[in-house]
Amino acid sequence: MTTATKQTMSSSAPGWLRAFRTLPRQHGFEPLRVEGQVPEGLRGSLYRVGPWTFDVHGRPYQHWFDGDGGMLGVRFGADEVTGASRLLDTPTMVAERNASSQRYGAYGTPTPLLHKLRDVRKNSANTSVMAWNGKLYALFEGSIPVEVSQDDLSTLGETDFDGTVVETFSAHPHRVPSRKASYNFGIRYGRETLADLYALPDGGKAQRLGTVKLPGATMVHDFIATDRYLVFFLSPLRLNLFRALLRVGSYSENLRWRPEAGTDVLVVPIDDVAHPVRITTEAFYLWHFGNAYEEGDTLVVDYVRYPDFTTNQWLGELVRGTTSLDAKGMLHRAVVDLKARTFRTEQRADISCEFPRVAPGVVGRSHQTLYLGVHLSDAARRGLFDGVARVDMATGRMTKVSLGEGTYPSEPVVVPRPGGSAEDDGWVLTQVFDAKSDTSHIAVLDARHLEDGPVARCHFDHALPPTFHGGFAPAK
Repeated sequence: MTTATKQTMSSSAPGWLRAFRTLPRQHGFEPLRVEGQVPEGLRGSLYRVGPWTFDVHGRPYQHWFDGDGGMLGVRFGADEVTGASRLLDTPTMVAERNASSQRYGAYGTPTPLLHKLRDVRKNSANTSVMAWNGKLYALFEGSIPVEVSQDDLSTLGETDFDGTVVETFSAHPHRVPSRKASYNFGIRYGRETLADLYALPDGGKAQRLGTVKLPGATMVHDFIATDRYLVFFLSPLRLNLFRALLRVGSYSENLRWRPEAGTDVLVVPIDDVAHPVRITTEAFYLWHFGNAYEEGDTLVVDYVRYPDFTTNQWLGELVRGTTSLDAKGMLHRAVVDLKARTFRTEQRADISCEFPRVAPGVVGRSHQTLYLGVHLSDAARRGLFDGVARVDMATGRMTKVSLGEGTYPSEPVVVPRPGGSAEDDGWVLTQVFDAKSDTSHIAVLDARHLEDGPVARCHFDHALPPTFHGGFAPAK
């Protein structure tokens, strides 16, 4: 822990602030202490990724998004549960750690003056995880994928999939089961802002589908896919490219909210990327989609909506424990009519939330159940999420659960029971920081009986910094 961080940890600091510390111990897979009973059908591996450093050579990062990536892995076996945690090692991360001072800029931290002329971007590998064709990758939307060993979570190296990735590869690929493929995009800035579109077929090689022009130098974090379409909600964020090219300020500081431009709904046919549908609606922002599906020529899209981009300030302030804003994300359902070229949206839950997930079996299909990280009270909305929830999208009924006083869960990952078909026939896994014990664990909840609390907790003997996104690879 740096001196700056130690000074922040006063007795009056919120308990969740202690989670924002650099990973204290790296290790491969070792037995975890299990409290309760791990379900017999839960077999496979959970992987999660997040920013796991909070300063560079004693200089605190300015935003949660800035740190070097780290990955946790938890294996649920027949005889034991084992866990691993490691910082990742991209060439730029290693170069900066071996230097005597900061070398690269980050999302919210400016490039040092002496290095402004270097045309090198740091690959922080700190946002999400992808398992594809038997391999494991850490993803960061400003760079290319990083392959990670499934044996011990050591870093194997960066990859552009044999030259397929042009410049960047988003942290949010989405699978389309009917096509036996996953899809993703990468953003390129220049005279025009372009989105390169990619297909990752099961058992095949990565393919570049084509390129779509975007409305200005915007930032795009996520998209969603259906059987026939890739769907983007392009918020009116605009990057000052002149300042960005000169390395004046950080990337985050050079983003401007332009509500007068509205949000563009971009629907790209997978089989005809050259002819997208574009619909402009009122300005809003989003980080994450939950799911989407088709009803004829209409698309139904679930997402977490923000009225503006002040969520960026809230996320940046969290690591300092002095948030001046409340979280504002609300669950919405949008209906996009491709023939009438209309967009309408409706709020479906009155609770601060994020990280929406559905069961794997209903990805791209009509679904009834959605899982979220939530703030359980208005008073909690300035800190990390302190609960998880299940929402019935048909009735709006919500089941909320706390995992205990002073506990802070992460994004819920839904794991189906082998042979099960119902959306709630399985388990919800979430990484939890326990401020009282200053350690972290993976909580296993019955998806159908979320309100009963965890059926098992798998404890690390140390704290893990928060992670953003994860996935589960079932045992073969």
